[in-house]
Amino acid sequence: MNRLACEKSPYLLQHKNNPIDWFAWGNEAFERASRENKPVFLSIGYSTCHWCHVMAHESFEDVEVAEVLNRGFVSVKVDREERPDIDAVYMTVCQALTGSGGWPVTILMTPDKKPFYAGTYLPKKSRYGVTGLLDILEKTEELWKNDRERLMQAGQKIVDMLGREQETEGGEGEKPETALERGIQELKGRFDYRYGGFGTAPKFPAPHNIMLLLEYGVSEEDDACLKMGEKTLDFMARGGMFDQIGGGFSRYSTDDEWIVPHFEKMLYDNALLAQVYAQAYVIAKKPIYEEVVKRILDYARRELMSPEGAFYCGQDADSGGSEGSYYVFTKEEIETVLGKDAETFCKWYGVSDEGNFEGKSIPNLLGHGTIGKTPRWMKELRKKIYAYRRERMPLHRDDKILTAWNAMMISACAQAGFLFENEAYIRMARRADSFLADDLFDDSGRLLVRYRDGESAFFGNLDDYAYYCLALIHLYEAVFEISYLKRAAQLAEQMMDLFWDEKRGGFYFYGNDDERLIHRPKETYDGAAPSGNAVALHVLLWLSRLTGKAQWLDFLNDQAEFIAFDAGRIPSGHSYALLAFHRMLHPGAEIVCVASDEAAPDGAPAPHPAFKELFSVLRRWKGTRPAVLLKCRKNAKDLSDVAPFTENYPIPESGIQYYLCRNQMCGRPFSDASEIEKNL
Repeated sequence: MNRLACEKSPYLLQHKNNPIDWFAWGNEAFERASRENKPVFLSIGYSTCHWCHVMAHESFEDVEVAEVLNRGFVSVKVDREERPDIDAVYMTVCQALTGSGGWPVTILMTPDKKPFYAGTYLPKKSRYGVTGLLDILEKTEELWKNDRERLMQAGQKIVDMLGREQETEGGEGEKPETALERGIQELKGRFDYRYGGFGTAPKFPAPHNIMLLLEYGVSEEDDACLKMGEKTLDFMARGGMFDQIGGGFSRYSTDDEWIVPHFEKMLYDNALLAQVYAQAYVIAKKPIYEEVVKRILDYARRELMSPEGAFYCGQDADSGGSEGSYYVFTKEEIETVLGKDAETFCKWYGVSDEGNFEGKSIPNLLGHGTIGKTPRWMKELRKKIYAYRRERMPLHRDDKILTAWNAMMISACAQAGFLFENEAYIRMARRADSFLADDLFDDSGRLLVRYRDGESAFFGNLDDYAYYCLALIHLYEAVFEISYLKRAAQLAEQMMDLFWDEKRGGFYFYGNDDERLIHRPKETYDGAAPSGNAVALHVLLWLSRLTGKAQWLDFLNDQAEFIAFDAGRIPSGHSYALLAFHRMLHPGAEIVCVASDEAAPDGAPAPHPAFKELFSVLRRWKGTRPAVLLKCRKNAKDLSDVAPFTENYPIPESGIQYYLCRNQMCGRPFSDASEIEKNL
């Protein structure tokens, strides 16, 4: 074993038996490189990454490659999920030098961390016009020995380029309304009107794109946007990217039709997809959308939840050394398990003799046209196939607990729990939040990135803070306990202190108290998940509306101006920020509900019936959800700390008074919740 055997990361531990003398990222590695005057070989990946496995088996387990690396380089392994700051910096380098990115990331750099070469997956030896790892390493060794200054200068040029880009950020950009309209038009132009989704294969789900289209479609009465969103959700739900047997989505589809996925499942994808399917259910009321939400969350509870109630990262694509073999079936297998019911099941889920993936079948519903809720008898057959599948060689599960990704799932559980009146999902959200609150802060109150095997580590980045703030707001909106809103505001204040750029605006990715890398990025472009800056924009928007404090409104306007500059280049690449712009341009309402003691949500003997009426209004509201504050004697003091303007709303002797406010103005109070819907 090498020194990675002492690490906690499942990805690093996968490489503990390599013949390569690996280091984890840290001073020891770079001091060795400087002392021995060697370049650094940096490899970044994650434990459920298929191509990371391929490169590991091809190269990192190979004695010939190890001999070259151990002789001429200091080799460093990084888990991109527990060190997203390092990944963000060197992925930017990779994209700048090659025009694309992906994992594994391969970087060659000087002992002072300045990169002079970047790539992704590399075969061991050159083939089909692709330069192999051995050739690159041997050429680098030669240059380092005979023309080192050339490599040093190349590294410095890349660092200088990153610095120049940051100096030009900010300034006069497009107006939010212009960026929003251009973004909508770009999405319409990239839309696949045959199968849904955007662009061609491989197709990623991009739930933030669909969130924007659905909300914009409702408020602007744009049927084209609504149809684009629904078509994409329909095809994804019926295709092979959705695990028809066990629930949950794979990362992306390798084909246009959503049939053949890249089989790994990630927590963040499923959390975001649960949120957008819940949003779509409110708008379209399609039973399949409700079913998808529940099957995503049930999958997460069953296969990704830790004993303490937090959620693990995800599951591998490979089983027994073969990608996707866990998920596919032959018709004969189905017949063995189901007997006389096999033919019905195979017809329902498109299992055929010829198959749709390497001679076997990925179950899907694409042959069904539009379908509704799955009948009970089919669910029973599906359970039998699921039980049979569980007996196969198990999938590797990355059992790190990541703050940002857990926060996304807390949001999903809270929203689904409220929408479907499902207490089990609310409990899931509460338990995961309790784990983060207890185990992912250090003694000074600093949020951390990851927990595994009893250890919490690494200072939290912008994504951790922004997504957790938003999760606490969503928990507040689900149960109306002011403590969640109070904690969201406190965490947001820490976020401002650690990441806000006072000079140019916007949030840096890593904090001012963290290790300083060659570049301190500010990410605004959405990837598989919305950027931290976009999520922070939503946090500031909700805090400004829920608290009424001017400080949040000021930061909101500054942040919107900062993102608008970047969003103007490729608006549709900033769809989650555009969703916030849309909400700023079409401000929703604020509802202040002031309740007597007997009507308090958590008071005795029971919540007032009028609250149920209000919640029913919120559950069926299709546009931007109103910001709602509930005030009673029990929470009045805490509420006034968070939202001081609520002090002016008197508590009635009995019953409830509703105040509906728009544009910082409130109308006359009324006591009938049905009036809210009329006025909205």
